[in-house]
Amino acid sequence: MNILVWHVHGSWTTAFVRGRHRYLLPTLPERGPWGGGRPTAWDWPGSAVEVAPEELGDAGVDVVVVQRPQELDLAREWLHRDVPVVYLEHNAPRGPAATTVHPVADRDDLLLVHVTAFNELMWDNGSTPTVVVEHGIVDPGHLWTGELPVAATCINEPVRRNRITGTDLLARFSADAPLDVFGTGTAGIGATAEGSGTASGAAGRVRACGDLPRPALHAALARRRVYLHTARWTSLGLSLIEAMTMGMPAVVVASTAAPGAVPAAAGVCSADLSVLGAGLRRFVSDPDAARAAGAVARAAALEHFGLDRFLHDWDDVLDRAAGRHVVRPTRSRRAVPAPTTL
Repeated sequence: MNILVWHVHGSWTTAFVRGRHRYLLPTLPERGPWGGGRPTAWDWPGSAVEVAPEELGDAGVDVVVVQRPQELDLAREWLHRDVPVVYLEHNAPRGPAATTVHPVADRDDLLLVHVTAFNELMWDNGSTPTVVVEHGIVDPGHLWTGELPVAATCINEPVRRNRITGTDLLARFSADAPLDVFGTGTAGIGATAEGSGTASGAAGRVRACGDLPRPALHAALARRRVYLHTARWTSLGLSLIEAMTMGMPAVVVASTAAPGAVPAAAGVCSADLSVLGAGLRRFVSDPDAARAAGAVARAAALEHFGLDRFLHDWDDVLDRAAGRHVVRPTRSRRAVPAPTTL
């Protein structure tokens, strides 16, 4: 198939474009959110190609994968015809947990895909048909060495997102282990943690490590002893799954879909901060325990989030969409705002 898809989430798209299709990425001269094209920082196959909007009408698009409400209108404008559509929702609802209505609720002309069963449960999807396709990971290999007695975490924009991503917990956990924070917008995170007043001895124990290219990030994470996942209310983080795939033990806040992704022997998953802190201390002080848990984490991640399963599930979704669902100029019968991206 020829699939029109925007580059919105790099790790997810990196797995998606490994399929057997041709992936058309809208590209505008100024790039930006609606025409970012193919990013240079990611290793994508040649089947992921940049296409100018004015060329899409003749590109033979078979299915559109939409990830933001505005893309529905863009697809209609650029394609000049009805094309089957799949709406992919990456996030848990940002509003009231159980009552937030999805922007494409109550539609019979598209298929709504959630990345976790938790998200499908919590969004009010109305009568729109839904399916869950869990994440897939391009296996980086068993990279973990764990020679640094430090915990690592990946949080994009940790200061702005704060409690959503559990940034406020970093100072608490820094009393249990030194923390290295990777991701965009991490500058000043050490000072933020130290100023929270939630833990003694936090000064100098939370270090901002910035946004690294993927190979460098994987290499840096693999040297740390344990991976810490602090998110309270985000969708299941691909960084957590990637860390597990590399063989890192995981200490994880038990929220949203995380409990189903982390087996007991792969680390610690709890909503009790004292239990999580004890897990950090144990893994940082015991490399053998970390190595054993990391091996379980890798096996579980490969089994549950393997690329072959992910691409097979998406082939099923694309076939179903192409046979039943088309983009038409209709809207949800409920007047609801678009969700804020987490």
